[in-house]
Amino acid sequence: MSNPLVAKMNREMLELSPSAILKFNDDVHQIPDLISLTLGEPDFPTPDHIKQAAIRSINSNESHYAPTRGIKPLRQAASHFLARNYDLHYDPDTEIIMTAGATGGIYTALTSVLNPGDDVLIPTPIFPLYIPVTKLRDAHPVFMDTSKTDFVLTPDQLEATLAQHPNTKAIVLNFPSNPTGKSYDRAALEGLATVIKKHAIFVISDEIYSELTYRGHHVSIASLLPDQTILLNGVSKSHAMTGWRIGLMAAPKDITTQLEKIDQFTITSTTTNAQFAAAEALENGATDTAQMKAEYEHRRNFVVKELQQMGFELASPDGAFYIFAKIPADQIQASFAFSYDLARKAKVAVIPGKAFGPGGESYVRISYATSMANLKMAMERIRHYLTLPH
Repeated sequence: MSNPLVAKMNREMLELSPSAILKFNDDVHQIPDLISLTLGEPDFPTPDHIKQAAIRSINSNESHYAPTRGIKPLRQAASHFLARNYDLHYDPDTEIIMTAGATGGIYTALTSVLNPGDDVLIPTPIFPLYIPVTKLRDAHPVFMDTSKTDFVLTPDQLEATLAQHPNTKAIVLNFPSNPTGKSYDRAALEGLATVIKKHAIFVISDEIYSELTYRGHHVSIASLLPDQTILLNGVSKSHAMTGWRIGLMAAPKDITTQLEKIDQFTITSTTTNAQFAAAEALENGATDTAQMKAEYEHRRNFVVKELQQMGFELASPDGAFYIFAKIPADQIQASFAFSYDLARKAKVAVIPGKAFGPGGESYVRISYATSMANLKMAMERIRHYLTLPH
């Protein structure tokens, strides 16, 4: 019998569904001999010099509470990283906060800026975490389907959506994108910025994959809209540190003063020894990232070629480590049904595109953050699966 107190819990939370991505992943991982191309988990180990920085901090008894904003060496390293790589200039003392991964930054940013009834513009398909956090604030996600414009938001679409939603408080951007790998060059960002600067809205820009940009050089929208942007980044993807849970959030001083309150009353601070590791990563880990990026690009090129030969249409990925592939027309078109069938019959797991919002149905997301041996075997299995009767 269910506990009657459950019905008295937060109504917005009760209405949320569990993560479709995690549920699907758990379901199919019961299948033996499965090749997983699902989660965005780098298959590289954290580089040794980064691990040694954490060990040194432990041996030096750096085991106490850190400041909520993060230890000063890490905030300085984050400031140097943003200036060196993206020509962004944030004061490490007043404009940078270390978060519990970029996902912690997403929660802090949205919780800080939203009031009940606000609208949040979300281009889709997109990493779905922004949606439930918005709903938990009793705010409204407004989806902008980008599947007709090669999975990039256009200034015209943005302007039209803003005109229809005068209660807009924020727009979420994620680039390079999870799940499509698409990104924005400077000209594209300038077009969006021209529209956004006409409105008193926040830009919550999740650029966690910025270091894994293959085409050109990553440009942050914070360089164009510094007063409106809450920038999110971190070391999880760029330095193979997902489990260390260190992200960074940067914004103007008067905004970070408010953002810090959420972390004060939730996490207090991120893990101290992990912060010393992240400081080493941001100051001295550029070579590590370059080596991983080169391998990811090699894998991307292989998987793109293989899938195109099989008849998949692809959103050509500019970065990250995902491919968003349209299911061939002669196959099951419902993405969850296709993905479950592929897992059962071919023992290859991919994520259904519908999990990423409007525009994702009939697509699947394939992560190539795994070995070339796994990718080669997975492509052989998918090729055989496509010949089976359905």
